[in-house]
Amino acid sequence: MGYITVLVAAAAAFLLGAVWYMLLRDAWLKASGVETDENGRPAGGNTPMPYIVAAICLILVSGMMRHIFAQAGIDTPSKGLLSGLGVGLFMVLPWIVINNTYGMRPRALSLIDGGYAAIGCAVIGLVLTIL
Repeated sequence: MGYITVLVAAAAAFLLGAVWYMLLRDAWLKASGVETDENGRPAGGNTPMPYIVAAICLILVSGMMRHIFAQAGIDTPSKGLLSGLGVGLFMVLPWIVINNTYGMRPRALSLIDGGYAAIGCAVIGLVLTIL
């Protein structure tokens, strides 16, 4: 049952990412500096590799969060949501900010990517404690 929960949590975060980046597409493209083709899509973006890597990484994050939650006794939806948000806001987002700051990337990129990380971890935490 634990594996299914991890996969569902990862899928929920993946779907959130699809919606998040569709809504923030133009701002993200501008902040990231990704070149686009004549249709406004990322140049050379016809590969499934980013989606495969994202899915694998979200499974890893969900699996580790499940392990941490089990060890810490985080077992209710409210605790899962708050703890997941904490992981995103106070662990993942700062790391993104560090990388983007050293890379001289725009602050907007950190806000967009970090916002997804924070909300995505909250969703993972919620799903892990619901199922």
